[in-house]
Amino acid sequence: MTSLDVGSRAHRLRWLGLLTISLAVSLIIVDSTIVNVAIPSIVDDLAITSTQVQWVQESYTLVFAALLLTFGTLADRVGRKRLLIIGVAIFVIASVVAALAGSGEALIASRVVQGVGGAIILPTTLSVLNATFTGKERGIAFAVWGSTIGGMAAVGPLLGGWLTEYFSWRWAFGINLPLGLLILVGIALVVLESRAEQPDPLDPVGALLSIVVFGSLVFGLIEGRTFGWWLSDSPPDFWTFEVSPIPFVFAITVVALVGFIAWGAARRRRGLPSMVAPDLFAIPSFRGGNIVALIVALGEFGIILSLPLWLQNALGYGALGTGQVLLALAVGAFLASGLVGGFGSRVPAVWVVRLGIALEIVGLVIVGSVIAVDTPWWAVCGGLLVYGLGVGFATAQLTGLILVDVPVARSGAASGTQSTARQVGSALGIAILGTVLFTALGSHLADKLPDSIPEATREQIVDAVVGSAGSAIPGLEEQSPEAAHAAREAFSDATRLSAFTAAGFLAVGLAATVPLGRRSRRPE
Repeated sequence: MTSLDVGSRAHRLRWLGLLTISLAVSLIIVDSTIVNVAIPSIVDDLAITSTQVQWVQESYTLVFAALLLTFGTLADRVGRKRLLIIGVAIFVIASVVAALAGSGEALIASRVVQGVGGAIILPTTLSVLNATFTGKERGIAFAVWGSTIGGMAAVGPLLGGWLTEYFSWRWAFGINLPLGLLILVGIALVVLESRAEQPDPLDPVGALLSIVVFGSLVFGLIEGRTFGWWLSDSPPDFWTFEVSPIPFVFAITVVALVGFIAWGAARRRRGLPSMVAPDLFAIPSFRGGNIVALIVALGEFGIILSLPLWLQNALGYGALGTGQVLLALAVGAFLASGLVGGFGSRVPAVWVVRLGIALEIVGLVIVGSVIAVDTPWWAVCGGLLVYGLGVGFATAQLTGLILVDVPVARSGAASGTQSTARQVGSALGIAILGTVLFTALGSHLADKLPDSIPEATREQIVDAVVGSAGSAIPGLEEQSPEAAHAAREAFSDATRLSAFTAAGFLAVGLAATVPLGRRSRRPE
């Protein structure tokens, strides 16, 4: 075999490897959204509360975010292909356990393990791309990777709706078994092994502190409406103080964050790298891009929690019908991916990102403006189509913009950092917008219930609707049509507020792109 044949084969393997990596990313991104449509069925089957609904999402996203930095660095050390295989295997095994879960606690626990697998997969795929492709080809590879995230985030609800309605919500997790086995075969055959020549040493203390920071912050945001933000409303059994445990949880967040920063500074004084490398943040494109990624993810993923619940519980859509409405988002994302391929090389990436975020804001404003108890499906689809176009534009170019000036030898750590920024944003989005949704639902419902309903009964209705994440509304129709209508109106109002809040976060993200137009130099 000539050297030309060997080079041609290696070239083909690179692009087949990109296809396999895109499938691996699809596995974890679809799974992060597929659950949203299945949530009402899970609530009915496992009798989970609205707080557990948030934890079904957050347990996955939180562990995902907390471990990304660690595994991004580990990929450079042990081998990117090897770690990717381990990550996919963990994810598939956890998916099977989730499909067989018999309680909310078991499902949440399996989602935690899924988060470990996802935290291995995502930064490792980016590190593989950064090490495998160079120049213009690297830009194409990043665009394909980013477009996969944007498109698959919307395909998940459609697939989840079809599986839930015609089979069971358990297949929303069980489908990962055949897909995961296919991906493992592909990785073994076409993904090339690579590792850094001088990888950074691991930092287990920094990793532990980062987990405490993210975990306590998200825990406080989710459980605050249950335990009370200052005074104890419904504290856990072991809590005997008048003050709620939430202020103490946020205090832990602050202490752990200070400890994380101090520990990193101490390691750097000893000549050791820290979890977050300050020299990478000296690169303007990397620093600014991560800030934008965090804020944009906060707005993007938070709204995906509320829309499926509103469509099914307030408007009466089935799981498949909900997925079909959300398909408009996927169509917009895929259209944007094709358009980016056409003019992406002629237009600076930062302007493509700005256009994407602006379209996302417009789409959410449209969605929020049309939300009502009698909203037709096409009105929601129009806003979601515009929103999906924005997701496609922003996501396809943002990753390449963040990593464009990062040295290849630091690709694992840099990929882990930018992925962490996205996932922290996603976790905060689900926590903040979920809290906005359920808090607003409770307050609006209490105001809208007819005065003829006794106070004790009103409290029971509010607790039932909020506690079930709206799944109690159809059953309420049989007992009191007026109360059910009030609940649908309250859910619509809360979802509208959630959409406008997400648009507000995206507006902040758009403003944060201003410094990204400046070119930076890659450090030696």
